[in-house]
Amino acid sequence: MASVRDLKKDLNFVLGDIIEAVYGWELENPKADNKKSEAIIDEAITTFDELTAKINQKDVENKKAHFNAISKELEDRGNALLVKLAKLK
Repeated sequence: MASVRDLKKDLNFVLGDIIEAVYGWELENPKADNKKSEAIIDEAITTFDELTAKINQKDVENKKAHFNAISKELEDRGNALLVKLAKLK
């Protein structure tokens, strides 16, 4: 199990990189409709907020399993956002 600090860093890096990639796509495609790209950014922010709340939960019985589940959820949701970004192109 990674430390809580490392999990928070991973959360910031993964979702920050996805948002940065969306902004890059928007700059490369200035004439494209940005509604779908803005939806990806909104979903990334929502994911960040939800996972941060889960990380900060105090009433957890098995911390190791809890944090491993959060790490897996971050990976799954991050990959889903990347798939949506790839479909924009």
